[in-house]
Amino acid sequence: MILFLHNRYRVAGGEERAVEDLLWLVREHLGEDAELLARDSATLGRSRAAVAMLRGGLRPDDVAAAVRRTGARIVSAHNVHPAFGWRGLAAARDAGARVALHLHNYRLVCAVGTCFNSRGEDCVRCQGRDTRPGVRLGCRGDVVESAVYAAALAAWQPRLAAQADVVVVPSTFAAGRLLALRAPLELGRLHVVPHVLREFAPASRASAGEHVLVASRLAPEKGVELAIEACERAGLPLVVAGDGPLAASLRARGGARFVGRVDAAQLASLRARAALAIVASRAAETFGLAAAEAMAAGVPVVATAVGALPELVDEGGLVAAGDVDALAAAARARFGDEAAGAAGLERVRGLAAPEAVGERLTAAYA
Repeated sequence: MILFLHNRYRVAGGEERAVEDLLWLVREHLGEDAELLARDSATLGRSRAAVAMLRGGLRPDDVAAAVRRTGARIVSAHNVHPAFGWRGLAAARDAGARVALHLHNYRLVCAVGTCFNSRGEDCVRCQGRDTRPGVRLGCRGDVVESAVYAAALAAWQPRLAAQADVVVVPSTFAAGRLLALRAPLELGRLHVVPHVLREFAPASRASAGEHVLVASRLAPEKGVELAIEACERAGLPLVVAGDGPLAASLRARGGARFVGRVDAAQLASLRARAALAIVASRAAETFGLAAAEAMAAGVPVVATAVGALPELVDEGGLVAAGDVDALAAAARARFGDEAAGAAGLERVRGLAAPEAVGERLTAAYA
C-alpha cells in the first residue's frame, strides 16, 4: 500500500494532474494499492493557511492514523504546503512508513514555486534558507503573505527535507535547479522520474490539423501573449485553452480564439484538430506537461528553450525565450509537419510511457 499526500492548490493545475496520473500508474501498472489523503487550499482560507505554514503543518495525527489504517509502507508526498508540512511527514515516519517527497516545483526554496518573480524574471535570488529576496520583491503579492512564506520556508526547510527517504523530481533540470538554489538535498537520495502519460496516439495527425493550440494557465510566466503575437506574424489561427489571472487582458487583446478552461475530453478534441502546439514559457519549467501531452497526441511542438523543455522537445522545435520572430518562424515551419509530429510522439513515448516511468518509480521507491 502506498499512501499519497497532496495539498491541492487554490487554482488546480499540472500538479493535480501529475498526482492523479501517478496514482493511476501505481494501481494499474505497478499492481499496488494506493490511497489519497488530500487537503485543499481553496477551503483552508488564507489566515488558516498562514498558521499552517508557520506551524509546519496542521493535524499531523491524521497522517499517522491514515498510515496505520492502510498499513502503508510508503508515503508518496506531493505538495505538502500548507496543511501537511514537515510535521505530517514526520508523523508518517513515526507510524512506520518510509517517505518519498515528490518536488514538482521549486517551493522548497522559492515561495511561489516557479522561480519567476514579480518583475517578470527567471529568478534564483532566494538561496537555501535565505528567502528574504522573496519578501523584498513581494513575490506572493501581499506583503504579509510573502513574509509568512519566507519565514516558514526558512524555518522548516531543513526539517522537511530531513523527513524524506528519497526525493523525486520530474527532470534532470529540476534536480540541477534545486541544487543551485542550495536546497538541502543529497544526491544519493535524489531520483529523476518523469511525469507519466496515460495515452499515446497511434500516429501523427498534424497534416490534417486546423489550428495552433496553446493549453496553459493564463499567467505571466507562461508567455501566452508571445504565442499570440507569433501566430499573428505567422498568419496562423490560434486557439487558447485555459484560465488564469491574465484571462481578461488577453481576451481584450484578441488575436486568438479563447475557449477558457476545458475538461479532458474537450482538450483531447482540440488536440485532435491541432496542426501545432506552442509552449512559450518564460519560467524554468520542471517538466513541461503541456508539451509532453501534445507530443503524445502526435502534435508537433514549438517551445522556448527554458527549464526542462529541451529534455522533451528536439532542437529544431526550440527557440529563445521572448524571441517572437524566432517563435513565428518556427511555428510557420512546423505547422502541419507530420514528420515532426511522429518524431515527437516517439521521443515522449520513450520518456513518459507507463512502462518507462514505472521502472524509474520502482527503482526510486526501492
